[in-house]
Amino acid sequence: MPEAISVASIIPASAQHIYEAWLSGDAHGAMIGDSAEYNFDDDTFTAWSGYIEGKTIEKVPFRRIVQLWRSSEFLPDDPDSQLVVLLTAVDGGTRVTLEHSNIPDGQSEAYVDGWAENYFVPMFAYFSELAAPAAPVKKAASKPAKKPAKKIVKKPAKKVVKKAAKKVAKKAPAKKKVPARKAKKSKR
Repeated sequence: MPEAISVASIIPASAQHIYEAWLSGDAHGAMIGDSAEYNFDDDTFTAWSGYIEGKTIEKVPFRRIVQLWRSSEFLPDDPDSQLVVLLTAVDGGTRVTLEHSNIPDGQSEAYVDGWAENYFVPMFAYFSELAAPAAPVKKAASKPAKKPAKKIVKKPAKKVVKKAAKKVAKKAPAKKKVPARKAKKSKR
């Protein structure tokens, strides 16, 4: 009997960026870290070096994508599964919900892990990197430095505190030693 799963993750990007990347071979490949192709003439696609193939059957810009989807693990007689990609704006980005149905018997658990590891994790990294501000570009020095820059070594805080405590102890006036009282032993 066919199985169904639903998985979701918040991705730090707008629904528009995710929607457009999902439906672009180059951007889809970049966001998952592997090859992907998308043919706009007939809305067919492949991803993960041909492991996944299918056809987009419905598009609602920046909100919903419906695809017929199959992997190389499907048997030739297995019907295509259906993947619904839902995009919902939330604080911090977009909630991407994948509703995957008509999965061949016994394969759904692997797809729960697969969507997380092969899509959500690399998508999060990809879109986080795109959202990060670019590092400022430093001007190159016109002449090479005569001496190499000094290396700054930061000491762990614990060592710094102990060292400071020793300095304070040396400067403090010496305390008088008071002999400890000896307990009297009773004779019995």
